Amino acid sequence: MRKLILALALLALSTAAQAGETLRMAVTTSFHNSGLAEVLLPRIKADLDLDVQLLVVGTGQALRLGRAGDVDAILVHSRAAEEAFVTEGYGTHRREIMYNDFVLVGPSDDPARISGSADAVAALRAIASNATTFVSRGDDSGTHKKELRLWQGAGLAPEDFERWYRSVGAGMGAALNAAAGMDAYILADRASWLNFGNKAGLALLFAGDPELFNQYAYLPVNPDRHPHVQAAQAGRLEAWLVSPVAQALIDGYQIGGETLFVFNATP
Repeated sequence: MRKLILALALLALSTAAQAGETLRMAVTTSFHNSGLAEVLLPRIKADLDLDVQLLVVGTGQALRLGRAGDVDAILVHSRAAEEAFVTEGYGTHRREIMYNDFVLVGPSDDPARISGSADAVAALRAIASNATTFVSRGDDSGTHKKELRLWQGAGLAPEDFERWYRSVGAGMGAALNAAAGMDAYILADRASWLNFGNKAGLALLFAGDPELFNQYAYLPVNPDRHPHVQAAQAGRLEAWLVSPVAQALIDGYQIGGETLFVFNATP
């Protein structure tokens, strides 16, 4: 009997140890669609013996999962929302990891003539003036938040665009598929666009405005709020994400000779 009890105790400790080596992280659909996770996760497993389970959602939903304590860490791209998350005590801090940019994609013949626009706001005004179909993610993601800020900067309100504005309430890949099917304009992150296989008649038409800068940041969930979160594992992952190994993998990740992300974490 004593041997059985000891065996069960050792099994429980082994199971707990295995559970301690698993981390749940909410990430944006744009990060997942880029394909970078397929490069990083195997190396994280090899270096840290840590299984990172991804919950792929929009930034808004990722932050809600963090507030509920349903994940241990978050990797998202909407600075104002991230800073509020930390200020409210749900995250311990915000650590910048890498960036890319947003781009405006649309029909290759560019009926709204946005390719020569002075900036992103002017490009959106041209789309509105032409009443050309525009697909919005409409999912409270970082991309959707950026799009809404751009419309606001243009002095326009999406709710007034009933004839040509299509809010699909979906992730980046599904939204790009919808834009391809409708031959529509869409705001996308560069990484998702480059890794998107169903480009159909779409083309990248506008980029380069500093307003389209797209920073990704890592936020560990605060164990003071949710004592059950894997805070130690989140710290180990953060240390790896800002390491030279991660920098080499992130900066070296390319599709068709184009770099998708630029590492900018500080030690």
